[in-house]
Amino acid sequence: MKRLLLLYFFGLLSSGITAQSFKPLFNGKDLTGWTNNGTEKWYVDNKELVCESGPDKQYGYLSTTKNYKNFELTLEFKQEANGNSGVFIRSSIEGTKISGWQVEVAPENLHTGGIYESYGRGWLIQPKPEDEKWLKMGSWNTMKILVNGDEITNWLNGHQMVYLKDETIGKGTGFIALQIHDGGGIKVRWKNIKIKEL
Repeated sequence: MKRLLLLYFFGLLSSGITAQSFKPLFNGKDLTGWTNNGTEKWYVDNKELVCESGPDKQYGYLSTTKNYKNFELTLEFKQEANGNSGVFIRSSIEGTKISGWQVEVAPENLHTGGIYESYGRGWLIQPKPEDEKWLKMGSWNTMKILVNGDEITNWLNGHQMVYLKDETIGKGTGFIALQIHDGGGIKVRWKNIKIKEL
């Protein structure tokens, strides 16, 4: 049996294929592997990552310390209050001015799953109106984001929300980040944040 496994493993290597698997980006204990940008609140509660507006009611971002180019990202989120947040890809930041692309997380009928270019072209694509119903406000939602070359596809609760092919995104580099929108009153929980690099 061991011999067969070794032959299979070396066969994968010789064919140029490596067995990639999902790795957690959040350990359920603390913010190891992440950087807090701004004065808003990021903390761990009940093994869940919580973002919450602070007294300043400004934008806040929690970014990975590592950059990711091509990947499949899966996570779960629950909007306990306003819920205006998002997942940034291939992004960079100065203070709280972020440059990159956001997969929107927002209240009902405000385009969760759409793709927005921050400090650039604005909305690149929004979900169809009939797809807005896939968001479950106040309950756990599952999001999957596939980023490969100049293509982005994302799913909400198993339903494809958008697909976008964009040359500018294809040239982008940077980290993954979660957002707190400005204005105050926002609280979102996140868990099971996992990534598979391609």
